[in-house]
Amino acid sequence: MPEHPLSRRTFLALSGTGVAALVVAACTPGGGAIVSTTTSMLAAESTTPSTVPPGGPVDVEIALRAFPDRVEIRPGSTTDVWRYAAEVIQGDPDTVEPIAGSYLGPTFRFQRGQRVRLVFDNEIPDESIVHWHGLDVPEDMDGHPRFAVPEGGRYVYEFTVDNRAGTYWYHPHPHGRTGPQVYAGMAGLILISDDEEDALTLPRGEFDIPLVIQDRTFNGDELVYLPNGMMDRMIGFLGDEILVNGHLNAEFPVATRSYRLRVLNGSNSRIYKLAWSDGTPLTILTTDGGLLETPVTRPYVTLGPAERVDLWADFASDEIGRTRTLVSLPFTAPQMGGMMGGTAALPLGAGFDVASFPIDSAADSSDPLPDRLSNPGFAAVDEAVNIDSPRVVTLAMAQGTWTLNGRTFQMTNVAEEEIVTHGTTEIWEFHNTGGGMGGGMMGGGMGGGLAHPMHMHGQQFQILDRSIDNDGRAAWETVSGGYVDDGWKDTVLVMPGEKVRVLRRFTTFPGLFLYHCHILEHEDMGMMRNFRIDTT
Repeated sequence: MPEHPLSRRTFLALSGTGVAALVVAACTPGGGAIVSTTTSMLAAESTTPSTVPPGGPVDVEIALRAFPDRVEIRPGSTTDVWRYAAEVIQGDPDTVEPIAGSYLGPTFRFQRGQRVRLVFDNEIPDESIVHWHGLDVPEDMDGHPRFAVPEGGRYVYEFTVDNRAGTYWYHPHPHGRTGPQVYAGMAGLILISDDEEDALTLPRGEFDIPLVIQDRTFNGDELVYLPNGMMDRMIGFLGDEILVNGHLNAEFPVATRSYRLRVLNGSNSRIYKLAWSDGTPLTILTTDGGLLETPVTRPYVTLGPAERVDLWADFASDEIGRTRTLVSLPFTAPQMGGMMGGTAALPLGAGFDVASFPIDSAADSSDPLPDRLSNPGFAAVDEAVNIDSPRVVTLAMAQGTWTLNGRTFQMTNVAEEEIVTHGTTEIWEFHNTGGGMGGGMMGGGMGGGLAHPMHMHGQQFQILDRSIDNDGRAAWETVSGGYVDDGWKDTVLVMPGEKVRVLRRFTTFPGLFLYHCHILEHEDMGMMRNFRIDTT
């Protein structure tokens, strides 16, 4: 791999053509390299960076910064990363909880109803902005790329936490730069609690374990991004080693009792088919939008990028000295024109170990699994104002890039069919059925060949139903048994040949929000659009 002449330790980025890009490096006070990414294939429109002034009193205020650093990922050496760090300025100091020895940002623990202020300082040599993934916040607090600030810039967030108890996360959202920034280390968890959850007998404290699963590729000790150039952009980048909470060969010693495992697929592109290696079914407590009504079981759980589940894991009957292993099972990987993950050493659909749980001690007590978890407050399908004419979003490739209804991202542009009336409930359909060569503004192209995890900003949605065509059925059947469509969602995996109908309320904040594929390379290429919620 080529190295930049100013540094022997460099985050290696390659351009979309596969030619080695110029990696701009500079020295931090500690002597490490500063990472810079290549220019996006789809350049963002120029906007004036915005700083939102702080408002009135808050329950907690946090200073959050993004900066270059070096951390130990491989034993005995350090790796250049970009990462978040945070400090509580006002409020409960336990609101911020670092993950020891990790490049990941600290975990934020919020209580529903809290008013929070986060003062974000961007110290990386690239523009950036923070998106609170899954949180329902006003448009200027959501991390839209039009608000991205340059190196040395500041953005002040202030909002009330009004999401249900569950597992959420935060990550960068500048247009054309999200993939490399998340890959470099910029991500962290948000754990929200509420009175409904507090009344349950769920594992807490040391028995509540986050599992952020990501894949990475290394050249020696340094991270490598897009080694296959254009192919990695089109398919989505796949790393060849699995990290959990920023650690290779992750191991979590447990006692003979129950645990809550909070699982986030934090990878840029990889789909996971999670299971226990011994075939024990998985018990699921939450989806993206918080607690389910009751626990559900699956033989495995399929997670696309950005999707989350909380698992209830009971080690009470395990013998001390035994190790339980969380694995990703093999599945039939979606393909596009014969391409299936480029030349990744760990291709999409491969099976591998994710994390091990050695049982090393006996527990004096345990938490029982509740029969009922929450009242989700679902909408009824007959609330939809467009029940007879759902909005259709076709996921397809056109003119060499991924599109939504034949369009790519424009910073503030909204098509007529992307305007929603505030206060309404709607059905949206995501169609990953483009197939073949075609054209037209409403789809066409080489669609349908890859899976796309579709994310909507703002309020969570419900999955009404799915259908699959005959061409996609064989691959679909290798992952569909792991769908958890029983709760609130903000991201849904749409396999090739699949149509997914979702029901969503647009009843909180008006304004300009995003929907996009959460394969970050696809998002950066422009597989992202605005929708606008109008009050009139």
